[in-house]
Amino acid sequence: MNKHSAVKILIVDDQPLIVDELCEFLESSGYPCVGCHSGRDAIARFVDDVEIGLVLCDLDMPDLNGIQLVEELNRIAGKTRVFESIMLTGQAEKQDVIKALRAGIADYYQKPVNMDELLEGVQRQEQALIERHKSHQHLGHLNDKLKFLSASIDDIYQDLDKVRRQPSSAQALEVGSDLNRALEKVETPAIFDQLSPRQLDVARLVGKGQTNYQIACELGITENTVKLYVSQVLRLTRMHNRTQLALALSPANASMRQRATAH
Repeated sequence: MNKHSAVKILIVDDQPLIVDELCEFLESSGYPCVGCHSGRDAIARFVDDVEIGLVLCDLDMPDLNGIQLVEELNRIAGKTRVFESIMLTGQAEKQDVIKALRAGIADYYQKPVNMDELLEGVQRQEQALIERHKSHQHLGHLNDKLKFLSASIDDIYQDLDKVRRQPSSAQALEVGSDLNRALEKVETPAIFDQLSPRQLDVARLVGKGQTNYQIACELGITENTVKLYVSQVLRLTRMHNRTQLALALSPANASMRQRATAH
C-alpha cells in the first residue's frame, strides 16, 4: 500500500477522460488530486486550496494553454507560496518546450503518457517541493531577524536623536551621575569589565530584577533597544539567559564575594 503524500496535485486537461484517468492513477499511488477541465477553473481551485503543491496541466486548452496557466499561477503565488508544475502535450514542439521552461515548468511528458515515468516525475517534483519549502522557511526566518535588527537600529538612531536635541544641562549630568553612583554600589564580577557603560547599565538593572519595560523607562530608551543590549550582554558574558545574568549581578552574590575576599 502506498503511503499518503502531503502534496496535493491539481490536474488540468480539457478532456475529462484524461483527467479521470490521471486522478485515479495518482490517487492510487498516494497523491490526493483535484481535477479541472479548464484553465479558469484551475485558477479558482488553486486560489481556494492552499494545499495544492503540484500542477499537472495540458499544453493545448481552449481558454488558457498550459504555459499561460502556469504563468498566471506564478503571479498569484508570488513570493508567499511554493509549487511545482509538469506539462503534458500531444505535440512536443521545441519552441513550446523552451517557453514552458522559461515559464518555470519543471518537466514535460508527451501523450499518451507512460504512467510509470509520470509517477517517477511526480516523485521527483515532490522532493523538489520539500527542499523549496525548507529554503522558503529559512528565508522567512532570516527576514524576521533582519526586520528585528532594522527595528533595533532604528530605535538606537531615535535615541541618539533625542540625546542630540536635549540641552546639555547640569541637571541632566547630575541625574546621570546619581544613576551611575547608585548602580556602582553593586560590585560586578570581572567578566563584566568588557561591557560598554550602557551595556553595563542594562546588565545591572537586569540584576535588580527589572523588566525590559522598566529598564527602558529608567534609561530613556525603547524596549527593542533594551532587548538588543540584553542580547549583547548575554553574548559577551557567555551566559545563557537573563536569570543567570541576574543571579551573577544580584546584591546577595556581591555580599558573598565581599565576605570571601575578606577571609
